[in-house]
Amino acid sequence: MDPTSRTDTPADAPGGAAESSPAPRLARDAERAPRDMIMSLAVLLVPIALLLILYRTLLSGDAPITVDPAPAIQEAQQAAAFTVVVPQGLGDDWHTSSATFRRQADGATLRLGYVDPDSDPIQLVESSVPAATLLPGELGAKAAAKGNFRTDDGVWTVYDARPGERALVLASPDRTIVVVGKTDMTNLQALATALG
Repeated sequence: MDPTSRTDTPADAPGGAAESSPAPRLARDAERAPRDMIMSLAVLLVPIALLLILYRTLLSGDAPITVDPAPAIQEAQQAAAFTVVVPQGLGDDWHTSSATFRRQADGATLRLGYVDPDSDPIQLVESSVPAATLLPGELGAKAAAKGNFRTDDGVWTVYDARPGERALVLASPDRTIVVVGKTDMTNLQALATALG
């Protein structure tokens, strides 16, 4: 037979299509069961859980970020706008989370943020800004005096500040100290007592 006289069948012809057969369907038993999906999710979730545990335990991922307050304190001392007091003897379970010093037209303010042993935030504010201007900004316009607390430095006024916050205020003619936070009064008093 002459190779040039070959006739193409429709399946062999260029552009010709073979008869198509339907795609085989899996039986109901062969389809993915819910158990297979759960196993697939477990393969993804187990490594994520292990990484989270590693982050929290070995890398102290839940520990508050601690900053060095020394530069802000030194700047406030050099400005000599007021006598700067620094907490002494706070335990290792107290962490300094922020520290800033700022000069304003009506005075200067040192702010030290702490995380107390209960993991609550407390702010220590020392300022030469007049108390009549400073206190509404720090405690809110509706802050109300509720009593007194005595330390070696003097008599602090106890305030109910913004919702959920309490504060201790020690005012003198050239400086006002405010200890404020959403925490137990014991922690506020501990910070106020540590000032020296």
